[in-house]
Amino acid sequence: MKTAILATLAATAAAFAPAQVAKTTTALNAFETELGAQPPLGFFDPLGLLDSADQERFDRLRYVEIKHG
Repeated sequence: MKTAILATLAATAAAFAPAQVAKTTTALNAFETELGAQPPLGFFDPLGLLDSADQERFDRLRYVEIKHG
């Protein structure tokens, strides 16, 4: 009985322990200094349109966004 209570307490304590978060880098760090990248989000690309884009593609998409609103 005591081991069951002890196991329950250990499981409960583990449930509230902070999760380990790995630090990863992405290709989006190349656009972190662009106009519009603000903390805390930084460069925000929710659709992933620029995951494998270069500066030319970024400039084209920005031009189209400004042109069409």
